[in-house]
Amino acid sequence: MTDASPPHKRRVRYAGTHPRQFEDKYKELDPTRHAAEVDKVMQRGQTPAGMHRSICVDEILAILKPVPGETGLDLTLGFGGHTLAMLPLVQPGGRMFGMDVDPIELPRTTARLRALGFGEEALSVHRANFSELVTLLPEAGGGFDFVLADLGVSSMQIDNPARGFSFRADGPLDLRLDPSSGQSASELLLCVTRHRLRDLLTDNSDEPFAIPLAAALQGQYLETTVQLADLVRATMELAYKRSMPVEERLVETKKVLQRTFQALRIEVNNEFGVLDTMLLNLPACLKPGGRVAILSFHSGEDRRVKKCFQTGERNGTFSSVAADPIRASYDEQRSNPRSSSAKLRWAVRALH
Repeated sequence: MTDASPPHKRRVRYAGTHPRQFEDKYKELDPTRHAAEVDKVMQRGQTPAGMHRSICVDEILAILKPVPGETGLDLTLGFGGHTLAMLPLVQPGGRMFGMDVDPIELPRTTARLRALGFGEEALSVHRANFSELVTLLPEAGGGFDFVLADLGVSSMQIDNPARGFSFRADGPLDLRLDPSSGQSASELLLCVTRHRLRDLLTDNSDEPFAIPLAAALQGQYLETTVQLADLVRATMELAYKRSMPVEERLVETKKVLQRTFQALRIEVNNEFGVLDTMLLNLPACLKPGGRVAILSFHSGEDRRVKKCFQTGERNGTFSSVAADPIRASYDEQRSNPRSSSAKLRWAVRALH
C-alpha cells in the first residue's frame, strides 16, 4: 500500500431489523436491491420508507372499469400505484394521464414508470395542481373515459423528515406539497391572526382545542416540526383537567398533534380551494358515460365530494352516484393501517 492509497472505508451497516431514522432505512429506500427487506416491512403492516401503498385498488378498478383503447386520468399520481394498475388495462390503444404538484416525487415516479416500459404514447405525465385538469383536454382529445383522485398525502411525503409533514421526526416546519410555491407553515404561524388560526383549526380538522392552541401558536417563530409539537404538548398540558389520567393525556395529545399538522397542511396548500375548483371543472372533463372515483381521508374532503356528486345527480350531470362511501376491506386495513380512514365515492357522467 502506498502513501497515496485512499483510507479504507467501512461499509455502512444496516441499523438493525427496525431502523428508526429515515436515512438509516437505506434497504427500504432501494427496493430493487433489497426486495426481501421491503417484503418484511410490509408483512408487519407497515409502509417501507420512500414508498406508498395504494389504497382500495381493487375497488377503484371495479368502479372505473378501464378497457383497451380508453383514456384515463390519475389526478394525483403520487407513487404511481393506481396508475400502474390501470395502464395495462387500457392497452392496446389506450392512454393514461398523470398529474401531480410535487416537484420532488413526480420525477422519481415518472422514471420508475418509464423504466417499466410505459413511454409517452402510453403515459403522459404533467406537473400541475389537479385544479388545472382542464388544461389536459386538448391533448386528451376533449375528455376522459375515467378519472381518479386520491386526496391523501403520500407516505413518501409523510415519512421523509426533510419534507416537514410529520411531528414524529425533526424537520423543517414546511408542510407544502410544492416547496417552491406559497407560504410554509412556519411563515403562516408568524403572520396569521389568532382568530384566523382558530377558524382554520376548527374548519380544517374539527379541533376541539382550537382556542387555546390558536392563542399559544399565533405569532410564534417555529422553525421545526419538533418545536411545534413541543409547544402543542405544553399547551395541552395546561388545557387538560388535573384529574385526567396520564395514558389518556398521551392518547389525546397525539390526536391533537395529528389534527394541528393536518389543519396547517390544508391551509398552506389551499387543499379545500383546489378541491372545489377541481370538482367544479370535473364534469366537463368527462366523456358521456365517463366514470370518476375519489378517495378522501377526512370529513372536510368527503363532504365536498358528496355534495358535488349529489348536486350533479339532481341536475342531471351524473346519471348515478355512490349512495354511501366505500371503505377499505378489513384485510386491507389490517395490512395497511393508513387505509382505515379512507372513503371512496364514485359517479358516472350522464350520456347527454
